[in-house]
Amino acid sequence: MDLQLTDRTVVVTGASSGVGLATTRMLLAEGARIAACARDLDRLRAAIETIDGVDPDKVHLRACDVTDRDEVESFIGSTMQRFAGIEGLVCNAGRSLMSSLSETTDEQIRAEFDLKIFGSWNLVRAARRPLAAADCGAVVNVNAILSRQPEPRLAVTSAARAALLNLTHSMAEDLAADGTRVNSVLLGLVDTGQWRRRFETSGTALDYDAWSAQIAADSGIALGRFGTAEEVAFHIVTLLSPLSGYTTGTSIDVGGGVGRYI
Repeated sequence: MDLQLTDRTVVVTGASSGVGLATTRMLLAEGARIAACARDLDRLRAAIETIDGVDPDKVHLRACDVTDRDEVESFIGSTMQRFAGIEGLVCNAGRSLMSSLSETTDEQIRAEFDLKIFGSWNLVRAARRPLAAADCGAVVNVNAILSRQPEPRLAVTSAARAALLNLTHSMAEDLAADGTRVNSVLLGLVDTGQWRRRFETSGTALDYDAWSAQIAADSGIALGRFGTAEEVAFHIVTLLSPLSGYTTGTSIDVGGGVGRYI
């Protein structure tokens, strides 16, 4: 199926690994132009080099801290200079803070909300005009099922993700007047570098597959495994497509059945 993404410019944040890199790879395969950023430019360049057959004329890479409004404005400005338009945003920069509420410092709380809220809002307001000028502008906020189903071990991350989900709905209403759609993809447990690092420091005698399967079972994941970055990227790319032109203000769970809310 042709998703009608050829030569459409999509901005992807947090593109050096995991879901961001998988989304970038999939968009390039669909013929899109990519403006990708991460905090570590060398790591981002090395990651993009792992993608086969990349046309350098279709890729723009920058270091950017998405919580810094000036850096974001500069990144979007350079993207406009390079490609003269922006049709899509993937707000993917994020992390999870494994900490109970009583163990979390005020600085960590502020940092979580800063990243989750401004990691999206800085990009959206910087790119609002070019998105409005596109024939079918689209924003996808990469969020988590934690936004609707909080976990005590991820108390502040859950709260910050709930705030982002609420903000996404507000942005969808606000940007509808521009013809720009705003949606969310809600992740469950996805096999990314964060989980690999937790495995390496866990002290378990199990191999990674057995260890992750045990966590999946303990977490109540119906499919009994972690998801893959590619399985998440598919839904992101689909929401960016003009074929999803009547979808806004909604969210898609990609959690293997872990969601217990109605």
